[in-house]
Amino acid sequence: MTPSDPSLPPSAEPAPAAGPAGARPPIHLHWSGMTHVGKVRPNNEDAFLALTFDGHDVRYLGKVGDASLCGGDFVFAVSDGMGGAKSGEFASRITVDRVTKLFPRAFRLAAAGMGSGFPDLLNELVMAIHNDLLKLGYSYEECAGMGATLSLGWFTPEWMYFAHIGDSRIYYLPKEGGLTQVTHDHTHVGWLRRQGKVNEREARTHPRRNALQQVLGAGHQFVEPHIGAVHHHPGDRFLFCSDGLVDGLWDRQLEELIRTPPPERAELPPARCLVEESIERSGRDNTTAVIVEIRAGSTEGGAPGNNSSAPAA
Repeated sequence: MTPSDPSLPPSAEPAPAAGPAGARPPIHLHWSGMTHVGKVRPNNEDAFLALTFDGHDVRYLGKVGDASLCGGDFVFAVSDGMGGAKSGEFASRITVDRVTKLFPRAFRLAAAGMGSGFPDLLNELVMAIHNDLLKLGYSYEECAGMGATLSLGWFTPEWMYFAHIGDSRIYYLPKEGGLTQVTHDHTHVGWLRRQGKVNEREARTHPRRNALQQVLGAGHQFVEPHIGAVHHHPGDRFLFCSDGLVDGLWDRQLEELIRTPPPERAELPPARCLVEESIERSGRDNTTAVIVEIRAGSTEGGAPGNNSSAPAA
């Protein structure tokens, strides 16, 4: 991931290997997350994850919270499952569960100086999940063909490292500047849009817009996740979402709603505002959003709210 890539936000640049943070003014994260089955689907195949870890244990976070980055790193992710019966729902749950189990291990390796840098750590994580889903698909008839997307952000005091596969998305909204899609949709239509051959309107109505070229599991033997980093600053915001959210909202509307929600939803958590607006306009698919805002914090940074602990993997 380099600044010369036109698909990347201006502040995206090569990042150092993940590890202990250097001296920097305290940074807080404020987050909110919501998932909804929508108006049409019988079950919700989306899942999202919010957790913090410090190499010793991992703590699940509530749907809304605020915490300092001084005490550990944070991970937020969205996964959209697919498959017959309820195997799509199963696939997305497995995906976020594997992230929870594998990330503290990666953190310990990086903190100890034995890690090979964030690209290798994130690639190993994605491939481990992919292989788990493949094995389940081959071993159980009810899991045959199941797969999942994954859009994941790993927040440290200076960087948001990301790993992505599929057509869920990560957007970056800097304090000053417009909304940018950080991740590449792994679809032919996504490639066409990155090449400038179709615009947003044409991409949204293209007959092959939902045909995935890469996904975790689903019998795909070869996957190449999109991995990179964004250097964040106070006032920046990140959106993690499933394709159901953007089915109901254009990129321009996403930015407007994040910056200035309508009066009737001004008091709602930002993620809930986006999900409810999207469902009101469409609702044809499961709809999920997680919004993370970078804030300058005090030196006393509080602990994450509404969280539960689980042993580190």
